[in-house]
Parts: sequence; C-alpha cells; structure tokens
Amino acid sequence: MTTETPQYPVSGAGLGLRRPFAEKLMAAPPEDVDFMEVAPENWIHVGGRQGKQLRFFTERYPFVIHGLSLSIGSPSPLDEQLVRDIRDFMKTHGIRLYSEHLSCCSDDGHLYDLMPIPFTPEAVSWVAARVRRVQDILEQRIALENVSYYAPTDATMSEREFLLAVLAEADCDLMLDINNIVVNGINHGYDPVDFLAHMPADRLRYFHIAGHHVEAPDLRIDTHGSAVDDDAWQLLATAYERFGPVPTLLERDFNFPPMHELLDEVRKIRRYQERAAMSRAQHG
Repeated sequence: MTTETPQYPVSGAGLGLRRPFAEKLMAAPPEDVDFMEVAPENWIHVGGRQGKQLRFFTERYPFVIHGLSLSIGSPSPLDEQLVRDIRDFMKTHGIRLYSEHLSCCSDDGHLYDLMPIPFTPEAVSWVAARVRRVQDILEQRIALENVSYYAPTDATMSEREFLLAVLAEADCDLMLDINNIVVNGINHGYDPVDFLAHMPADRLRYFHIAGHHVEAPDLRIDTHGSAVDDDAWQLLATAYERFGPVPTLLERDFNFPPMHELLDEVRKIRRYQERAAMSRAQHG
C-alpha cells in the first residue's frame, strides 16, 4: 500500500463522494475507503444540511478535490474568483490537493462539456501560463488530469507530447486517469501501455479509475456510469507494476449500484495495490 508522502497527499483506495449516496455512507462510514474526492464547484458556499453533510466526511476522511469548470485551456479570461473560492474551500475543509481537467469548457459562456485543447506549442504556452497563475493564487501546486476526447481540434502534437509539455512548462503535477487512457487508446488507435510508460513518475499525485460505455468495438465513451471494465483493471495493474501502488480513486457519477457493489470496486483497488506492494517487496 502507498503511504502519505510529499508526493502522495493521500494513500490507498478512494471513492468520489456523490450526493445521491452520501446519506447511506453517513449511516455506515466505510472503513475500506481511505480517502474521498468532491468537485469543489458542487460544494463551495453550500451551507445548511448539505454543508453539514460535507463536514461529516471531511472530518473523517482525507480529501482531495477535482475541478469541473476552471477551463484551463479556454481563450476567455481565467476565473480568478473561482480560484480564490477554491483556495478558501481547501483551507476550510483541510483539502490536500486540487486537480483539474486539461480541457476547455467555456468561452462566452459555459459549454457544460469538457472540450479538447488544440495540441499545439502555442496552446502549451497559453495553458502553462494560466496554470502558473492558478498556482500563484493558491500558493501551492495543482495537478492536471489527462482527459478523454473524441475529435482533436489540432493534432500538431500528439496527446502525450502535449500533456508532457504542459506539465513541464507549467511545472505542475499529474493526476492520471487510467480509464481515459483506455478510452483514448481505443478511439485514437494508440497503445495505452506505451502511453503509460511515458508518464513522469515524479509528477504523479494519484490515479482515477472509472467505467465507460462501449458504443462500438472502436468507440468508447467516458461516462463514469458503469462498473470498471477488464481493460481498465489490467492497465491499472500495469500502472502499479511501473509506478508502485499509487493512491487510486473510483469515480461513479450515475447509474449507482447498491453500495456494497460500489465498495467492492474500492476493495478491488486495494487488492491490486496490495499485490503490487508485495511484488515490489519480493523483488526489491
């Protein structure tokens, strides 16, 4: 199992906290969940019963947050008030890390979807400058997530080249989504294991894993609405072989199964981590 280090702000197997099942978890807080994650936009300035509900969990579990609407690749001005609100939210609840999608979701208005950023050197510089500004306001590093996409707007660079260039120029960290590598690998015809092998181990903060929809043999849709499939589990095992048992969070956004099934997937993450830790110990 991972332990908390300056690189890993949390440890073990986590679960994304969602309102539809929060009361069930409050009735029996699961011991198998090592940390939790929320989208800050869904909870900032929320008081009353739901505010107390969040406090119930942040007092019991380590927390990270994963943003939905910073729109780090947008041509529109950076929403610095949102960043300041996130900074205050993190202080209030003792949040250990803020991650965001490496995507665009706004222009003149909110697009309500995560759109790909052009894979170009110009976009690298634009995004990196905005990330550095966010880090200056927060007074801490953030992590960017590799996102699923379906039609690149400009493929001058590959997805991998673009991601690595942004991380280096912005000097920020990486929250690696295992399912998104599987989805993009199938949709765009690249080897997920090769993509994984090029990720910078020193920038990894934690992993996401989730389910996706199989639209066709060569088209997967990132939905977070089903159980994790075998391809994603296998790639997670490969990731642990390469990087060790990095903290990993299960995402599920709708079509929620009974709680025992959801927690079984969290426990499955833990089993994969334990096997990886034992293997690394045996092989030095």
